[in-house]
Amino acid sequence: MRRESGAAPAALEEPAPVPAPAPLRTVTTASGLVADGVSAWFSGRLVIESVSLEMEASKVTALIGPSGCGKSTFLRILNRMHEVTPGAELAGRVLLDGEDIYGPEMRPTETRRRIAMVFQKPNPFPAMTVEDNVLSGLKFSGKRPRGKEKDDLVEEMLTRAGLFSEVKARLKTLGGELSGGQQQRLCIARALAVRPSVLLMDEPCSALDPSSTRRIEETMREIAEEVTVVVVTHNMQQAQRVSDYCALFLAGENAPGRIVEKGSTKDIFENPKDERTSDYVHGRFG
Repeated sequence: MRRESGAAPAALEEPAPVPAPAPLRTVTTASGLVADGVSAWFSGRLVIESVSLEMEASKVTALIGPSGCGKSTFLRILNRMHEVTPGAELAGRVLLDGEDIYGPEMRPTETRRRIAMVFQKPNPFPAMTVEDNVLSGLKFSGKRPRGKEKDDLVEEMLTRAGLFSEVKARLKTLGGELSGGQQQRLCIARALAVRPSVLLMDEPCSALDPSSTRRIEETMREIAEEVTVVVVTHNMQQAQRVSDYCALFLAGENAPGRIVEKGSTKDIFENPKDERTSDYVHGRFG
């Protein structure tokens, strides 16, 4: 799956069986994430090229740009979801606290625990209760809290996701019975329960009403104190409200996606260096 940038495509290898991951940490510590010269291919077609980006610990970084410019592909690369797609290849490095997540010593399961992901469409387990949804990720990590430890964990994660006050009397309700915004916050609680260092969010509010969107945005800002957040969004007002840093992706016709400008959110919106950035963030294209 890894290759040098100029090398011919190689077939994606099946991942080798791995032992059970180590026990979970009890405290979440946000980690810095760095992409260094990342390029990606699908079935030999280059889709993003030479992307380098530092995502600072305990900050929110927004990935912005038109559809089809590689933002979601880049996000999936950050927790090794890219490699599960047949024909997918990668060059470059992704460093989590200085350690290459694609290195031979790093197990995919451990990477995806440390770098969790919330998707565009809420995807709680509909036949599981709210409580069991929160705990579901822990089952794959070999940790099964019981009694008061379990109750405290469920309350903590639902509180961090901004949901506990709304569902504290409904913990035995099926996850599929919650509203769309509540389901998305339940997915955030589920992701946080495994104590990740980084949380990736792929357009988490695109299917939600304004009230639910506001609550998700508040949650992003609140959890960023302990978890590094990287969010893909097409909503420029949202990027301004929630992020500390922005990176603008663009792709030309039949050309791969690249970052054309990155920096503090204030600079990107108020003092961009590239005219294309100014045009995009002010709605003149895209």
